Amino acid sequence: MPTVDDILEQVGEFGWFQKQAFLTLCLLSAAFAPVYVGVVFLAFTPDHRCLSPGAAELGRRCGWSAAEELNYTVPGPGPAGDAFPRQCRSYAVDWNQSALGCVDPLAGLAANRSHLPLGPCLHGWAYDTPGSSIVTEFNLVCDNSWKVDLFQSCVNLGFFLGSLGVGYIADRFGRKLCLLATSLTSAVLGVLTAVAPNYTSLLLFRLLQGLVSKGSWTSGYVLITEFVGMGYRRMVAILYQMAFTVGLVVLSGVAYAIPHWRWLQLAISLPTFLFLLYYWCVPESPRWLLSQKRNAQVMKIMGHIAQKNGKSPLADLKMLSLEEDVTEKLSPSFVDLFRTPQLRKHTFILMYLWFTSSVLYQGLIMHVGATGGNLYLDFLYSALVEFPAAFIILATIDRFGLIRPLATSNLVAGTACFIMIFISHDLHWLNITVACVGRMGITIVFQMVCLVNAELYPTFVRNLGVMVCSSLCDLGGIITPFLVFRLMEIWHGLPLTLFAGLGLVAGGMTLLLPETKGITLPETIEDAENLGKIAKPKENMIYLQIQTSERAGT
Repeated sequence: MPTVDDILEQVGEFGWFQKQAFLTLCLLSAAFAPVYVGVVFLAFTPDHRCLSPGAAELGRRCGWSAAEELNYTVPGPGPAGDAFPRQCRSYAVDWNQSALGCVDPLAGLAANRSHLPLGPCLHGWAYDTPGSSIVTEFNLVCDNSWKVDLFQSCVNLGFFLGSLGVGYIADRFGRKLCLLATSLTSAVLGVLTAVAPNYTSLLLFRLLQGLVSKGSWTSGYVLITEFVGMGYRRMVAILYQMAFTVGLVVLSGVAYAIPHWRWLQLAISLPTFLFLLYYWCVPESPRWLLSQKRNAQVMKIMGHIAQKNGKSPLADLKMLSLEEDVTEKLSPSFVDLFRTPQLRKHTFILMYLWFTSSVLYQGLIMHVGATGGNLYLDFLYSALVEFPAAFIILATIDRFGLIRPLATSNLVAGTACFIMIFISHDLHWLNITVACVGRMGITIVFQMVCLVNAELYPTFVRNLGVMVCSSLCDLGGIITPFLVFRLMEIWHGLPLTLFAGLGLVAGGMTLLLPETKGITLPETIEDAENLGKIAKPKENMIYLQIQTSERAGT
């Protein structure tokens, strides 16, 4: 008797229905990009200086140009080009006193301007930008610059906290219901973020959006991999993640066209309300319905897939119960991820791989630092780097499977970090080249670990397993800035030493996972326990009995 994948071979593994569902769900992946990295544009920090009403009035009286006003009234950089005095301090002088002239007004107060006292910015800041960001609106600079980090940490904290709850909802109540609920909630919170009246409410909305937005992305990911046959699930999973990169490219263009953060936030939030149309466009996962013993709905959806794919209709579809001693439908539990030895081992290894991929991916970007060039072009170029990673995966997994390329990519990333420790800072081009190699390696890891994660768990806890393990990615995103910048204060190469160790260990631990190439997705816990064994027992599986119309007439 055939399995779910056998049925999909008859109704179409990747026919018109799956292609339509795939392209539709890819919009979810693209829309997640602004939530994940939109802080680059929403909270960009332009060049700034202390706002001094007295100095501005003197400039108007004297007819200074903008360059002259900067030269006469703004402190110069500190030692070694430190921008802090220029951006966060002002001359503590009374600009209204009559002794100040129009030509080098401070010359009469001190022979050397460096001897003049400096004070904090009492009247706010002036920003050199035609647009706006949360930094310019709420003055998140100088002593308040840490609040930008907190803004991004809140969304990562939301991802982390939402992983358990949203994953449980998807496995308990269905992928489709979870997708619709999280999409609606995320869209509403995105709009509320755009109209937030103050910084505190901004943080609250950002945290709440993080709680649900990742669940929407993950539900779409699991849903599309469960719609297609075994021969296509890896391809659609990788391309689904590539849609995230497409979202990054589109985001750079939209941000360039809309330089004001509130309008930009609205522009990336309002279209997501269209995801509610999925109620009519995308059915529930047949695999999930099967695990819940909702046989009638499975029959209806399988018939719909066959019709859309132009295949022969299924005249008779009978569901056999689990041959295990189980009479109730399966309900997911956090304990199921640790219930058996193999699942326990897989869970711990996958948690570590998710954590490492996040720390290395974000850590390499932070360590190399901003180039100081065009914000939009720099972002676009860094997004385009991720496209080759997907093609490398597609070119290798059919030949080598998942585990060996995943281990190799971890080793490449760790080795690149190790080599960077010994490269002189004067060889900037070599540092960037090696860092890009490491970035490529860890990007491949990021895309592959999600695929491996989904294939190692049985159907009824698959979504929960992905959410729980990937929550360690969010934890890594929260602490990475502190790991990078605090360790660099001790020794510039210390973060790279940590990254190298994490990557190399991850490469070794990956080899402990079973290869899933050519193996049916596990439906039960026993199936998951038997992954990697030479002979997979046929019992204790969920089966479907099919009769096509032609067979029914014989």
